[in-house]
Amino acid sequence: MRRILWEELHGTSCKDQIMTVERVNNESFRINLYLLNFALLFTHEIDSAFWKEWELFGIPGGIQVFLVLNFLLLLVALIGFRQVLLGEKYGTAFSLMLAASGVFAFSIHSYFILNGRTEFTQPASLALLVIILIVSLVQGFVALSKKYS
Repeated sequence: MRRILWEELHGTSCKDQIMTVERVNNESFRINLYLLNFALLFTHEIDSAFWKEWELFGIPGGIQVFLVLNFLLLLVALIGFRQVLLGEKYGTAFSLMLAASGVFAFSIHSYFILNGRTEFTQPASLALLVIILIVSLVQGFVALSKKYS
């Protein structure tokens, strides 16, 4: 009797309402993960300017080219955020690209550090790289679980 009354008043079953709330919570989590990883990666890019990352990677053109590259990366990441936020079909791909970028950042900098480079060895730089790895792995897992669900 109670369930029938709910369905008559709201036009959906309680189960449908619960599933809608779960879907909204999952989407909010995906959006927040993207934003968190986005903020972490671009904080790392600020740190990269301090460490003159263009020299570490041998990028010609110094800071000028580095700034242009970061501007382009920022645009791509913002386009990706829009895709995730609007639930567009490429949102998952952008989430996976951002997550892969975080795993790559951790991996390549770990390689350089293990081979004696002193860049990114300050506690804040190291902590940022570790947090980026953790968030990127979670983001990648969440993006893949949406893609295959």
